[in-house]
Amino acid sequence: MSNSLYGQLLYLAVGGLLLSSVLVLWRRELSAIVRLLVVQGALMAVVALLLATERDSIELVVVAAEVVALKALLIPAILRRALRDSAEARETEPLINVTASILTAAVLTLVAYGISRPLVRLAPSIETQAVPVGFAMVLIGFFVLVTRRRALSQIVGFLLLDNGIATTAFLLTGGVPGVVELAVSLDVLLIVLVLQVLTARVRLTFGGTDIDELRDLHD
Repeated sequence: MSNSLYGQLLYLAVGGLLLSSVLVLWRRELSAIVRLLVVQGALMAVVALLLATERDSIELVVVAAEVVALKALLIPAILRRALRDSAEARETEPLINVTASILTAAVLTLVAYGISRPLVRLAPSIETQAVPVGFAMVLIGFFVLVTRRRALSQIVGFLLLDNGIATTAFLLTGGVPGVVELAVSLDVLLIVLVLQVLTARVRLTFGGTDIDELRDLHD
């Protein structure tokens, strides 16, 4: 594969990652948000495969398979099950409306490009040029965590943050070792399982998972 084609495909994949992160802020249907996580998992696997092709690395192919299994299949399946068990199909009105959220995402993306410029200048390459997208995903994940009210949406924010960290690690290191990626992904899976159990408990006890409503009960 030529460097030109490799760069175009890599930038297309990371551009899709950034777009899917922004779409999480735009969509309010929880099922659609879970589908966006599936897309992100698949695109992260594509990034790993492109790196594997460029470096002729079998280990990165294994990492790509792990990413598909955990981030595009298993974790979204757990979230779908939690969604089916609940009566909550949509995100309640977020703390910041959709238009303002999209504009904030644009600002956070610019901030990500600004703070990552020293890294790009330190080791300019096709991969490091795409690193700002990973930083932007992390910031957008934090933003989702603090502005969404449904517990499931906040879990999605945590997963966006994790995907951003993983994407940044891929691009900066040329792909993390398969054992490390598997260990981190299993930790994330465990956290998602625990959060699902807690969400189910909260829903059964209080009849919903709207954070503001739960705070009113506490008051």
